[in-house]
Amino acid sequence: MSDPFHYYEDPDAPGWMRWELREAGRFNSFLGHVSTRLDGDAAIVRMMPRYEHSNLLDKVHGGALLGFVDVALFGAARSFGVLAGPAVTIDISAQFVGAAALDVALDARVELLRETGRLLFLRGLIVQQGETVASFTGTIRKFAARTASPE
Repeated sequence: MSDPFHYYEDPDAPGWMRWELREAGRFNSFLGHVSTRLDGDAAIVRMMPRYEHSNLLDKVHGGALLGFVDVALFGAARSFGVLAGPAVTIDISAQFVGAAALDVALDARVELLRETGRLLFLRGLIVQQGETVASFTGTIRKFAARTASPE
């Protein structure tokens, strides 16, 4: 299976990597492009919220934030170099602690707590302009790379 993601230097953000699906229209596409970079022991995953991510209070909808958390777990794992093949989310726990404005970058600061043979345990904060918007934890299950069957 070839890598379903593009991962390359972000032309709009020096020092960041752009991480996006090769095939437009799948779930991650609702965020637009996502950028990542390492910062010490953490990975920063950035998105730019838009009108379609808004709730009726003109803030970022909680569902959009949860979708971003899910994508950020995988973007961070890619940045850490611990995920290159297929994987699924096992669980996510999130706590909303503030409101997020539209048209202002959201950063998920993600830490890898532990890696086992098949599992990644991560935690993080979503921050906007220095203010915490949400905290989260998540577990990802990695799958073994698929190999061609012998003929």
